[in-house]
Amino acid sequence: MNRFAPVTPAREFRVVSSAGTPLHVEVHGPEGAPTVVLSHGWTCSTVFWAPVVRDLAADHRVVLYDQRGHGRSAAPGRDGYSTAALADDLEAVLDAAVDRGERVLLAGHSMGGMTIMAAADRPAVRDRAAAVLLANTGAGSLVAEATVLPLRAGALRHALQRAVLSSALPLGPISAVSRAALKYGTMGPDSAKDAVQACAQLVHACPRRVRAGWGRMLAALEVEANLVHLTAPTAVLTSTVDRLTPPVLARRIADALPNCVGVTELPGLGHMTPLEDPDAVVGLLRKLSADHLSDGRPSAGRPRGAAASDPVTATATAPVAEGENA
Repeated sequence: MNRFAPVTPAREFRVVSSAGTPLHVEVHGPEGAPTVVLSHGWTCSTVFWAPVVRDLAADHRVVLYDQRGHGRSAAPGRDGYSTAALADDLEAVLDAAVDRGERVLLAGHSMGGMTIMAAADRPAVRDRAAAVLLANTGAGSLVAEATVLPLRAGALRHALQRAVLSSALPLGPISAVSRAALKYGTMGPDSAKDAVQACAQLVHACPRRVRAGWGRMLAALEVEANLVHLTAPTAVLTSTVDRLTPPVLARRIADALPNCVGVTELPGLGHMTPLEDPDAVVGLLRKLSADHLSDGRPSAGRPRGAAASDPVTATATAPVAEGENA
């Protein structure tokens, strides 16, 4: 079995977020189980979480969604690349998939973690968050602290890394060269070949204008001031070879959080920890669930987040984003 292959959801539907943006949402696992909501990062999709979902959905209700412009969610307009838009999307997903009064575990990787931080002051998000996991992410200074390019810190590295983030150049087909470059920039040196291939497939599938639009947002990211609103028990995950969001950024987040419940640093891993060591990520999620989800009260008699006449509920959705070379 290919652990990185997409997992068939129990249910999938669309919700409409700000500016009329349709978002693809999936629900995995048994109804009535504790709910975990997973938010993926830049250039990825719900498929990114496949190795985590295969394990976690055995006894958790797992909600996934494609960030706008990724996977099967619609691309935003030119002015739609913002932390406010990311927060809008998370709020829309929670409103559709999680009942009022239910508390869930929120977990975000990279831009998904930034999404949670950006939405921390939203009552619809704050009131539902029993606990949070922020994985391989940062609240600001990404370009200054990243070490993707093997150059000494300074103006040249800063300018070149900003240019890489905001580039709309097509990546072309997956090749040995592109796999090697992605492995160096986003994964640990001992990453398995199938994990590197899965990473390459995700990144190459992201439309180039979407990649550039969100890259420009990341280059200017600043959500640290919002951490004061993230009052739920929050765990932070980082890894020693993360070149995109180095451990220094994780430590800054932990220091600013009102209720940090620990920082985990995985040795030898890069930025893509849910692909590189899904067991470690699942272990953290299970601990947070066991410690903090006992107060969650699932609804009875129907799938949570889906009223009998809910207009957003649908069957399988079709891709709506532009192609890689569009």
